[in-house]
Amino acid sequence: MRSQLQDAAASFAGGPDALEGILLGLVDDIDRAVREPLEIFPVCHHSPASAVAMARRLREKQPKVVYLELCEDMAPLLAELRNCRLPVAVQAFASEIEGFPADWAPLSVVAPITEASAEYQAIAYALDTPGVELVLVDRSSDHVFQWEPRDAAADGPADPDAPAAEPEAALHGDAVGVEIGDLRPRFAELEEHLLRHGKVRHWSEWWHQYVELPLGDADHDTYRQVMLLIGSLFRRLAPGDVRRVRVDEDRERYMWTRMREHLAATGTDPADCLYVCGAFHAASRVAEFGVHGSAGFEIGPRTATTWRHGLIPSSHAAIEAQFGLAAGSVSIAATVWTKNLKRTRVQPYRLAGGPGARKSTAKARGVAPAPPVSAPASDQLSGFLQRPPVLDALDEAELLGWSVEIVRAARRNGYLASTADAIAVFETSILLAGLRDRARPTPYDFQDAAVTCIEKDTVPGRRDVARLVEIMMGGDRVGQVGYDALPPLARDVHDRLAPLGLNLEQRGVKRALLDVASRPELERCSDLLWILRQLLPHEAARPIMGERRLGERPIQESWDVAIGTHQRALIELGYEGVSVEQVLEQRLRRAANAPQATAGTVLRTVEDATLYLRSRRLAEELGTRALEVLATERGVDGAPEVLRRVRRLLAHYRTAEPVLPGWIESFVRTGYAHYCTLLPTAFVDEDATVRQVAAMLGFLLSMEDLALSLGCDRTQLELAVAQSHPQDPSRTALLWAARVQLGGLTRAELRERCDELLANPLVLPSYPRYLSGFLHALEPAPGLADFVVEAVSNAFARLPDPVLLPWLPTLIGTLRADGADLAPLLIREAGRIFPGRPGALDTWVPPWRAQPVPPAAGISRRGGPVGAALLAAHPGTCDALAGLLGCDGGWAPAESGPAGTALLGRHPDTALALAALLSGS
Repeated sequence: MRSQLQDAAASFAGGPDALEGILLGLVDDIDRAVREPLEIFPVCHHSPASAVAMARRLREKQPKVVYLELCEDMAPLLAELRNCRLPVAVQAFASEIEGFPADWAPLSVVAPITEASAEYQAIAYALDTPGVELVLVDRSSDHVFQWEPRDAAADGPADPDAPAAEPEAALHGDAVGVEIGDLRPRFAELEEHLLRHGKVRHWSEWWHQYVELPLGDADHDTYRQVMLLIGSLFRRLAPGDVRRVRVDEDRERYMWTRMREHLAATGTDPADCLYVCGAFHAASRVAEFGVHGSAGFEIGPRTATTWRHGLIPSSHAAIEAQFGLAAGSVSIAATVWTKNLKRTRVQPYRLAGGPGARKSTAKARGVAPAPPVSAPASDQLSGFLQRPPVLDALDEAELLGWSVEIVRAARRNGYLASTADAIAVFETSILLAGLRDRARPTPYDFQDAAVTCIEKDTVPGRRDVARLVEIMMGGDRVGQVGYDALPPLARDVHDRLAPLGLNLEQRGVKRALLDVASRPELERCSDLLWILRQLLPHEAARPIMGERRLGERPIQESWDVAIGTHQRALIELGYEGVSVEQVLEQRLRRAANAPQATAGTVLRTVEDATLYLRSRRLAEELGTRALEVLATERGVDGAPEVLRRVRRLLAHYRTAEPVLPGWIESFVRTGYAHYCTLLPTAFVDEDATVRQVAAMLGFLLSMEDLALSLGCDRTQLELAVAQSHPQDPSRTALLWAARVQLGGLTRAELRERCDELLANPLVLPSYPRYLSGFLHALEPAPGLADFVVEAVSNAFARLPDPVLLPWLPTLIGTLRADGADLAPLLIREAGRIFPGRPGALDTWVPPWRAQPVPPAAGISRRGGPVGAALLAAHPGTCDALAGLLGCDGGWAPAESGPAGTALLGRHPDTALALAALLSGS
């Protein structure tokens, strides 16, 4: 082989050149790996050919120790794979980090495992074969982030034109992926050259056509040498990325150091061991390579970060999305794996006890133990590379079945496909295979033919034809972690929701009906579902009927539960605590103590602690934190949220507690003084909005009674209002409303000011801005709702169209933004003022334009004996009014009557006011 490559290099390069060094270096790398006493088994991730070769070699060699390229801290979790349905991923998770930048949190590393992978065959063999030890030798999860820090700027923005990913593609989240055998050219020109001359679209198709199919039934020596050749080629043609090369070499030094330490500690013969690693690392040239390599590589200590480990569900789409594989490639690999098992009759290893798994029959078959000394492998590369490709005969039955099935799937998804399309797909697949020098159409040829013949113009449904082919070839299989492999928190959730009678492990949406009135025990399920609503994605637990408010108990609820679909999120909660209540409490504390937390966000945590945890202790602690944050705020951005949440909490505590908690009394007292101080500045601050200033006034005016009872001084508020001099019309109107509420301005004076604005042609264009201020004034002064209706009515009656029409969008926008609070007040007040029937509008007179009420007929301004006689004849009314006013005097003698009549004549205003009060006008 060496001489042939040397002759080829001389022929192509015309003499010794760099090409000769590269070609001869390939042979040196292969020879070095083959002669190593500890057998190296090169693999490629999720390669059916690697999996078949691994299963065959394990049954032949029966090694006593299997060294596996996988994070060494993930070893305790591998035994739990028997309780899962593949594909799943082993995960290392850290939410509280030390030694890394804070913005990296949470840290997550995953290692996906499928049945059609060599690593799973090695794991299943080692765990189910007595006397076999499995040793993970790759760097720990902590070293993954130490050696390969993520660069946020390198990720770049997402492609807006990229197609939407399937939901299963997000099963790994933003975790860093670790796989065995990441075998792909790192030289872009080399990959482009291979794809162009191979007449394929992407790397997954090239690998399937030129590696998977030829190596599917190759013997062990041929497979091993070919994989070493590919790994050495990609390694020697890799670009000079200094950081990446350094990390790769450090990983190889790390693994060989761990293996030598284990061999020295156990005294195991290297001939009884098997080292499973990626083909890229198998062709390593570091000095530490081999059991006799140089020592001295020091493995650095881990950081103080606490890592938690578990299993999460994975899927073919998630693996493809995370590792940059073509869509559908992992599903096609699973199909090829099944075909290879039937063709080669290799018995794969499966963990006993798993869903659908069968116990390994290696012991029953009586496989012979490995020979004590294995003969050195002969040159298999020369014959393999010189052998013409094996042309498989066309399997017409299989291709015909594919064509019929894709037409059926297309019709189910809205395509107008027919039998003619099935025939066209069949013939086009053969045609494309012929154009690409293939005797038999591959799944990729069939996919191209289906897209060409069926997907004419548009996609009528959610899935296109390419996606339908992927599903037909094996589908996006989604794994599942069994109950026994779940963390304690996830098992606790399943146990507490058991009264619902739902299969929570099954994917999909389940409808849960909770009749708490007849089954009080379901209230605990309701409490748990509301907590999961806060912790999990909203699709995991979605309320259909029912809501959770302060001070209310559930009666009947309806939920859509999809915990099986969002199993990953539930498992990651288990890394944060032992119960959902503990996790929620930790998150509330974290949110309240965050550097960017505002008083409004802290009050939200207080409300959540009261609503979901019913914890007075935690609410008191978070409320004290809200008081601290409010005292340090210098802006009014959070005033609307503070007002809304304080009102809600006060209403709850006044009905549910005998006395108000101390923290909320301090909060009201501090907030009153705080907002009084900020009020004059906020009125003239251009960054503060009218809504924020109105919220400040709403806090001051609505909390005034409580604040004064707690020792605050009303003079402080009066001085703050007096010192406010806004220039903006909307804020000026807001200030007028505040003065009316405080008694410094009467309604008559306010009405006169509005009339003056309407009568001034220079001010008329800005009058709608005054009205916007009056609308926001309903927050601090809801009693002015009738005046706002009057002002808006006058505006519609008197403003010209060029002024009125441009203002309408502003009015609608204001009502829409604050409609939950303002619109009901206006609608209710307008319904009380305006007539209820359209016919009454012709004779209706607005109350603000009605004539004054005339003096009552029974009261004489000049006095007289009639009034005195009437009072003496009917004393009951006067006695009742005297008791209401607190007067305890008696009736005067009858002869003093004219004196009272004279008093009424001299001071008639009191009698007129009393008459108006009693008449209701």
